[in-house]
Amino acid sequence: MAESMHWRKSSYSGGGDGDTCVEIAESDTHIAIRDSKTPTRATLSVPAHAFAAFVEGVKRYLR
Repeated sequence: MAESMHWRKSSYSGGGDGDTCVEIAESDTHIAIRDSKTPTRATLSVPAHAFAAFVEGVKRYLR
């Protein structure tokens, strides 16, 4: 699953190679998450609605 997905990382990835971040890939129902430093290792997959709730919670926390 993870190999055929289109991965993208945050625009806040930092300087240099921008490899100090997580990457996400979207499917119809899930969001896959991986460490950009080790993209061939484990991938976490969560339902899209759960990821959206997580992102909204982080945004509220950072305000």
